[in-house]
Amino acid sequence: MSMPSKHNSYFQREGDEPLLEVTIPQWFARIVETHGDCEAVVSRPQSRRLTYRQLSEEVDCLARGLMGLGFAKGDRIGIWSTNNIEWLLLQMATARIGVVLVNINPAYRSQELAYVLQRSEVQGLFLIPVFRSSNYVGMMQKLLPSLVDEPTGELQSNDFPDLRRVVVYDPQSPLNTNRPAPDFLLGLM
Repeated sequence: MSMPSKHNSYFQREGDEPLLEVTIPQWFARIVETHGDCEAVVSRPQSRRLTYRQLSEEVDCLARGLMGLGFAKGDRIGIWSTNNIEWLLLQMATARIGVVLVNINPAYRSQELAYVLQRSEVQGLFLIPVFRSSNYVGMMQKLLPSLVDEPTGELQSNDFPDLRRVVVYDPQSPLNTNRPAPDFLLGLM
C-alpha cells in the first residue's frame, strides 16, 4: 500500500467500501432531504428535540452569524463546553463555512486553557458560563482581564494575539444568556 502525498488529504485504503467523496455539509443536506421530519437530536438535560430540518435551519442561522462576525474559511474557533445541542450546532456550522473547530477539554483549568489558546491560534472561543465547580467565565476573565477592564469590541492581547472574539452561551437558555462583561458576545445566533 502506498502512502498519499503530503498535499492530499484523501487516501483510499484497501477494502471494498470506498470513502464517500462528499463533504460533511453535502452529506448532511442529503439526510435532511430524505429524513427532514425525523428526529435528529435529543438533549434530555436541555429538554430539547430537533428534527433534521430544524437542525439544518439552526446550523444555517449560526453559520450566517459566524460569517457576520468575520469568521471565514481556514479560521479556527475553539469550543470549551460540555455536550449540548449548541456544541453540535457549532460543529456543523463551522464545517459548513470551512472553519476549523478546536475542541477544548471542559475539564481544563486556566493554565491548560492558556496553553491551548496560544498553541491552537483560535480566533474565536465559545464557552459556557459554568459547569459544576468550573467557572469558565471566571477563568477566562483571569486570563484576559481586558474582557472586563478595557472593553473595545474586539479583543487585543499579547498573550493570545489571534483571539478576537469570546462568545458565552448558557445551554439551558442560549438566547437569554447573561453578558458577564462588555467584550463577551452572547448566545449562539
